[in-house]
Amino acid sequence: MSSHSNDHMKMKDVLYISYDGMLEPLGQSQVLSYIEKLATNRRIYLLSFEKAEDWRDVARRSEISRRITAAGVQWYPRRFHGGPFWSAKIYDLIVGVVTASWIVLRHGTRIVHARSYVPGLMALIVRPAGTRFLFDMRGFWVDERVDGENWSRGGRAHRMGKRLEKRLLLAADHIVSLTEAAVRELEQFSYLRNRALPITVIPTCVDIARFQLKANVEGTFVFGYVGTAGTRYVFDAFVRCFLRLSSLRPGARLLILNRGEHDQIWEALRRGGVPDDVVELRATEHAEVPEQMARMHASAFFSKPVFSKLASAPTRLGEFLACGVPCLANGGVGDVADILRRERVGAVVDGFDDDAIERGLRELLALVDEPGIAERCSDVAKRRFSLQHGVARYAEIYHQLDDSA
Repeated sequence: MSSHSNDHMKMKDVLYISYDGMLEPLGQSQVLSYIEKLATNRRIYLLSFEKAEDWRDVARRSEISRRITAAGVQWYPRRFHGGPFWSAKIYDLIVGVVTASWIVLRHGTRIVHARSYVPGLMALIVRPAGTRFLFDMRGFWVDERVDGENWSRGGRAHRMGKRLEKRLLLAADHIVSLTEAAVRELEQFSYLRNRALPITVIPTCVDIARFQLKANVEGTFVFGYVGTAGTRYVFDAFVRCFLRLSSLRPGARLLILNRGEHDQIWEALRRGGVPDDVVELRATEHAEVPEQMARMHASAFFSKPVFSKLASAPTRLGEFLACGVPCLANGGVGDVADILRRERVGAVVDGFDDDAIERGLRELLALVDEPGIAERCSDVAKRRFSLQHGVARYAEIYHQLDDSA
């Protein structure tokens, strides 16, 4: 008993800073799911930034608040500001720094876990000497801003962002990357080339207890799309892909799960010539996604193959596979193509022209028809994307930081 309590004494309290809100599906699946489990044997203080429209949903807010309290986590929600980029970010940064400083002083947290770059900057400003800094980089955020055409390459914002990235990477006691592809890229950065990088790859994980293989009940072939259809995705190519699929599988239906872009999605579908009556477009809460995904026979998602995508691990990949749904995707996105090909749980398109899409689709449909494909997908998800594995890796990093703090 005494050795156990001594062990507990050695475990440092953690301040976890997330710029994503806990009232968003992303915050629930990629932050809260982990923290609930990590908090079973150490104290965690969570600072998050919540969007005003999410905060107004009082029922959901109290439900999430109860969930966080039940996990033994102390939550410090702050308001996320949209509006002009720089003024909003600076305002949030000041609020974050003040709140984080107060938490560190009040509770003596010795590990600061920053999820992405803005929280990383907060962590750099507030952490006292002797505090360990875990930079959970999530992706190449600065390059995402450029690739998304928010910033110009070589412009002032880009240069400032790259300076911040360098400071975060050099100051971190440990780094978490979503993909092996990003690690290979980081090792080529001139200032990291001769350093032993303390880095762990943890992809976006899936709660296998929630996303499960179910017997597909619908006889009609259902093709699926989940999540945003915005600027980072090539949704028009997906529309052409479904049209081609309809001729290969007559009577196929399209099931799209998306929260806030229904007008744009309908517009893209109609522009592409998809009849309304074969489409089911649902605004699905995070809790309902697994049962809707389980209705799908196959799925596709196409991302713009830009530099920043090397560091991205689409959450939907693990979720689709956990539900037994093979995927069609393009190369140049993190480790996606490597996983689909090596594990034979999907197909990869090498471009977005009609021929490339047709080749990918035929390969995907051949897989769909293979006996045991759903079980193979599910097994790959358990092995590569299970939340338990992700939590165990974070716990291991925390232990290493305990020992060095």
